[in-house]
Amino acid sequence: MNQAKLRVGIAGYGVVGKRRRECADANPAMTVVAVSDATFDGDGVGDDGVRFCSGYEGLLAEPLDVLFVCLPNALAPEATIGGLEHGMHVFCEKPPGRTMEDVRRVIEAERAHPKLKLKYGFNHRYHDSVREAKRIIDSGEFGRVVNLRGLYGKSRIVHFSGGWRSERAQAGGGILLDQGIHMLDMIRYFVGDFEEVKSFVSNDYWGHDVEDNAYAIMRTRDGCVATIHSTATQWRHRFRLEVTLQEGFLELTGILSDSRSYGEEKLMVVRRDEDSMNGSFAEHTTSYLNDTSWQDEVDEFARLILDDAPVTNGNSADAAAVMAMVYRIYHADERWRAAFDIPDPGGVPDPAGSTQAAPR
Repeated sequence: MNQAKLRVGIAGYGVVGKRRRECADANPAMTVVAVSDATFDGDGVGDDGVRFCSGYEGLLAEPLDVLFVCLPNALAPEATIGGLEHGMHVFCEKPPGRTMEDVRRVIEAERAHPKLKLKYGFNHRYHDSVREAKRIIDSGEFGRVVNLRGLYGKSRIVHFSGGWRSERAQAGGGILLDQGIHMLDMIRYFVGDFEEVKSFVSNDYWGHDVEDNAYAIMRTRDGCVATIHSTATQWRHRFRLEVTLQEGFLELTGILSDSRSYGEEKLMVVRRDEDSMNGSFAEHTTSYLNDTSWQDEVDEFARLILDDAPVTNGNSADAAAVMAMVYRIYHADERWRAAFDIPDPGGVPDPAGSTQAAPR
């Protein structure tokens, strides 16, 4: 591009949208020129010179290079498609929508505009503990992954404006789709896709028409097994991901957030003592005190645009695959499937044009 800075618009100017603006403002290649949010009373220009409007549609008429989509799940696919159709690179928060059909429509729009970048905000990949765990796994130092156990939970399904996160028509799903999708993405990031899924899903405690607990066990083609509990009844907020390898063990605990409610972010690395019969081991624990994940994610997106490089972290293929994992968990519970008419997610759409077969 010839211009000095990428002109940025932000659709959805709540907590996440404002956080993304901070990151865009801190990037020397970006300048925020317009924002939208339902709380704005009409259109105008703020004291900082940034234009504002009440609906994301107003941003589509702006001469933007980049659109950040920080909207409720029901609006995110439409805004993403609109941005692509108006020649904008798009960064969309997770999840990509409410359903697999939402994802398919977005990917169709992406295929029609192959020169534009589309990236999804799977922010946990950019946490230092996750990046180091990924490096260790990929190095083969401890052999292959044998199994994984994940727990991610908070104490409720948070009501934001209009309570949309607890309404199926607006959100598409509950705690699994909203928060557990991060854990599923990390598990897939570490070991790839799963062929078999068994699950129990419930809304027994909060009584919304979306889940407040989801329990799943999954197996890859080569026999790696993962279990996950995604919960909105975890009275003390908790993040824990355990990875057992042939010659060692990784334990990720805590995840840095604005509230710090998940505790200190740590990575424990354990090397198996093959001569011990009583579980002895040597461990090393690293604590991570600063969270640069949000800025790193935005900075990477800017570089990809300026360098015309492919999106390899959080691309639409990643979004489609992890969305399919969510829906396979929903579909695998017979009672949940019947109660809410949950469809089989079918094949996973690929931006290249093919469709991968769906696991069992």
